[in-house]
Amino acid sequence: MANYNNLYLATKLEKRLGIIGREREKRVFERAIRSKEAEFIALYGRRRVGKTFLVREYFSKKGTFLEVSGLKDASLSNQLENFIKSFSQTFHKGVPLRIPKSWQEAFELLTEQINIHLKSKKIIIFLDEFPWLATRKSGLIQALDYFWNRFWSSYSNVILIVCGSAASWILEHLINAKGGLHNRLTRRILLEPFSLKETQKFLFSRKIRLNQKQIVDLYMCMGGVPYYLKEIESGKSATQIIDKLCFQKGGLLHTEFENLFHSLFDHAELHFEIVKEIVKMGNKISRKELIRALKLSSGGGVKRRLEELEASGFIQCFVPYGKKDRDRYYRLIDEYSLFYLKWIAPLRTSGTKMSLDYWKNLVKMPKVSSWAGFAFENVCLKHIHQIQKALKLEKIACRTGAWRFVPKKEKMDEGAQIDLLFDREDGVVTLCEIKYSERPFRIEKSYAKKLLKKLEIFEEHFPIKKQLFFALITTMGLKKNAWSDEFIQSTILLKDLFK
Repeated sequence: MANYNNLYLATKLEKRLGIIGREREKRVFERAIRSKEAEFIALYGRRRVGKTFLVREYFSKKGTFLEVSGLKDASLSNQLENFIKSFSQTFHKGVPLRIPKSWQEAFELLTEQINIHLKSKKIIIFLDEFPWLATRKSGLIQALDYFWNRFWSSYSNVILIVCGSAASWILEHLINAKGGLHNRLTRRILLEPFSLKETQKFLFSRKIRLNQKQIVDLYMCMGGVPYYLKEIESGKSATQIIDKLCFQKGGLLHTEFENLFHSLFDHAELHFEIVKEIVKMGNKISRKELIRALKLSSGGGVKRRLEELEASGFIQCFVPYGKKDRDRYYRLIDEYSLFYLKWIAPLRTSGTKMSLDYWKNLVKMPKVSSWAGFAFENVCLKHIHQIQKALKLEKIACRTGAWRFVPKKEKMDEGAQIDLLFDREDGVVTLCEIKYSERPFRIEKSYAKKLLKKLEIFEEHFPIKKQLFFALITTMGLKKNAWSDEFIQSTILLKDLFK
């Protein structure tokens, strides 16, 4: 009850302030508001993650707030018409104004208004869905380059915020820009989905009381995406919620996948194929294996698609511990995409008719337990900071990563894999086993033998010889016995991941 009381008080305060979580982002915004110089902020992140809400909620009452949102596939005249309507509402009480013929003309009007309000208050210019505004022939990038460098950057009361879901576009044209906007950004923010703790607070703010195991089960299906979390109804279990959102016609997540990819990527078919192949290969695949499986060349085309997927928060590139930089692997880290490709897509392709309790019946089957294992592993890899804290390693320098040994085909050696490890500067490597379980995890003799074999292989092939400790990360705790006392030095529970 004490935990609920603390959560209630913390959530009530955050809700009154208008924004749940997002502490790091709010600190960045606060510094921008207090700044005595012009600020140019780029905010990016995957679709549905709450970028527009965050900016609007934080800045709309901090000064004169102009919000212009791009329209997908709209003509330049339509975009400028949209601009002048927002401009008029902000500065002229909605009086109809002549539509400017270009962004150059539009920004001249805006500069005049900035000069009028130069010393009175902050002026926040929010260009939302910026990639949709700045199409190739629109002239927006060139106009923004000119007006920022010539005028706005010298105005101490201007805060310019550009925002977009096409993260790769933001990176190429703004963050890593090589033209006039090179090195002009004063702050950049990658807005990620909620953590488990933020998800719990968000649900609590909507009067949804679910325990940590239920929240993890939902998180493995939809991640911490606020737009998806809004669909959760109070009084229903995770299984009931998943059934309704994912396996019933009209459920938000039943058809969201195609919309999500086509809204972010031009020619999204190759992006589809890449993520499908990653899932097909057990959610870990090397770059070489991926290119070979898709029968592609290793040129710039596939490189660009991988970079776009990674920048947008769908996949993660990693180098297994002890490997060289060229030995790159990929995993799908977007929980919803992982769930959709594994469970929803096959049903839609086959045309299978689903009962109202489809997931409720399916979740009891062994194949779901296998999926839950690597889905929970994904969740843990997004909460490494919390795991490190639970292991009391905050004051010990560590390198984190995964490790695997794959024997050569001609040899009879046994392979091994470590889900997560902490290579510590105090002469220890903590090896983490990640186990999803519906009940306290019990180490049987057969599993103890596997752990022992894994230790032997790791000691033989790991480049540095150190003391080895095992830690278990599990959903429902560890059932103590002789084997657990022998092998497990630390146990990380769900409550640790929620801190």
